Amino acid sequence: MRKYFYLLILISIMFGCSAVKEKTGRASAPGVYYEIPPDFNDPGANNEVIEKFSEFFSGLKIFIDPGHGGEDRRGRSPSGEVVEADINLKVALHLREFLSKAGAVVVMSREDDSTVDLKYRSVLVDESGADIFLSIHHNAPGGRNKGWINFTSTFYHARPGDYEHEPFERDLARYIQRDLAFIMGNSGGLGSFDGTYSDYSIYDGDGFSVLRETKTAAVLTECSFFTNPMEIARLQIEEFNRLQAWGIFKGMGRFFQNGVPEITFLRERSSVEDGNPVLFYSLEDESGIDPSGNKAYVDSLAHDFEFNPDENILKLTLDKPEPGEKIIRIICKNNNGIHSLPYERRILIK
Repeated sequence: MRKYFYLLILISIMFGCSAVKEKTGRASAPGVYYEIPPDFNDPGANNEVIEKFSEFFSGLKIFIDPGHGGEDRRGRSPSGEVVEADINLKVALHLREFLSKAGAVVVMSREDDSTVDLKYRSVLVDESGADIFLSIHHNAPGGRNKGWINFTSTFYHARPGDYEHEPFERDLARYIQRDLAFIMGNSGGLGSFDGTYSDYSIYDGDGFSVLRETKTAAVLTECSFFTNPMEIARLQIEEFNRLQAWGIFKGMGRFFQNGVPEITFLRERSSVEDGNPVLFYSLEDESGIDPSGNKAYVDSLAHDFEFNPDENILKLTLDKPEPGEKIIRIICKNNNGIHSLPYERRILIK
């Protein structure tokens, strides 16, 4: 009797697991599974999320770059059923739809399977006047016998502490990474605590071309590995591609919901004191400014400054500089932990 009792338990567990799978996910092939959040397929809940974020996306210009395409279709799954360039484009088009509904102005490097030179993508971004640049990719392992590897990662340029590093980009990467990895049910890999990586971890001291050559604030996401058997099956499902875009959209929405501090040069207040140019900058954000995030650079070198927390004014005094052009860079952070967009201006000392 005990033998039959255990058999009945095993059968009930098998049927129970199957029922849960059908109720909470979508299965179009053996082993294909993913969760559908309540706000994804329900039109009312979906529009509610888009409407909530529209306050922060409205008027924002976002450049989306579906990686590869056209003559560059080398990234394929082992059997060739998944082409990275095509999946990148599908996710990008769905993301454009969500962002556009939320009031963002969306520009794309390509809208079909066309060839766009790698360096020309950066030119297109900067010429577009976009506020944000997002490059969408899928990954493949670097060695053989690693088809089991699968995780989600999001990259920012340079490393914290390097002059080229923009803290804003790392902040944005973290928000995108969290929601994208969560909705896909993926980890962030073992090379990073939160799934975000410096592009120097791939190309030391150089990074990705599209991040390095772009002046616009930029991040790059590797949604998953198109060489993993489970992921190969999921990436062929249009609904799953749309779900990936929904994760990116929500991550970006939560990011901008926390505000982005603005830096304004106060020309009328700036002057010359004892032969030294004195520059004033207003740092503004609804949540307030966290003084620990304030930084100033002159010609790529850290420079001393004064900060008035009552007025949120940063005062930068240049000590008898040589005549000529100077590059001024300011960074600040709000009380929600979000840094300012890249701020770099040239001034002429006469």
